[in-house]
Amino acid sequence: MSLTRRSMIGGLSAIAAGSVVSIKEKVSSAKLPSIPKGSTILFQGDSITDAGRNKAAYYPNQGGGMGQGYVRHIVTELMGQHPSSDLKFYNRGISGHKVFQLRDRWEDDCMMLKPDIMSIMIGVNDFWHTLDFNYDGTVKVYESDFNALMERTLKGLPDVKLIVAEPFVLHDGTSIKAKAEQWKGAFEGYQAAAKRVADRFGAAFVPFQSVFDEAQKSAPTSYWCPDGVHPSMAGNFLMAEAWLKTFNEMMG
Repeated sequence: MSLTRRSMIGGLSAIAAGSVVSIKEKVSSAKLPSIPKGSTILFQGDSITDAGRNKAAYYPNQGGGMGQGYVRHIVTELMGQHPSSDLKFYNRGISGHKVFQLRDRWEDDCMMLKPDIMSIMIGVNDFWHTLDFNYDGTVKVYESDFNALMERTLKGLPDVKLIVAEPFVLHDGTSIKAKAEQWKGAFEGYQAAAKRVADRFGAAFVPFQSVFDEAQKSAPTSYWCPDGVHPSMAGNFLMAEAWLKTFNEMMG
């Protein structure tokens, strides 16, 4: 090997080593949330949380079981930041689900997992399916069912920390714009109900609607959430960042 090539490789190795050191320094010096060792963190919801996860990847921290959405972004960041904390992550979102369907599987998909922290994002189907799928629910039913689910959770898991993530919609998305006028105003009632549920049970609240509203000032809906409901890769990044901000504030 020539001296020049040997010197080049050596220089690249030094740069790489320096990058690793700087990454480690950045992580160790950052103000990280305090998460008790061995904590179990559960994500619940519909297709936005599901994000194509492998339902057979049942056990905690399995990559395929995290899906390809905002949950995966969150889990990779928290696992990378807390390598010695033995954190356990589960994603139990299921595409198409509404609150009553969460209730029907709650024993297996929440209570038996005994989460220390539980994040739930539900509501878009509770409204959307009244327009396109012959569902006869109302915002009153949504809020009542949501309250009952939270009461059940806290009765069995009195120390669980709760996060309620706001359901959101972008009205010019391809799946929404034909009925955008029906969404406007009506869906806001479901969002307000989700906030009331969060407040009633002392849950942290992630304001996803305002996050996407602000993002649309820099790029169109097609960039962040093409169909108006399911986020793109960039949209999932936004969601993860907003969720982590709320989580960090909650954990202190």
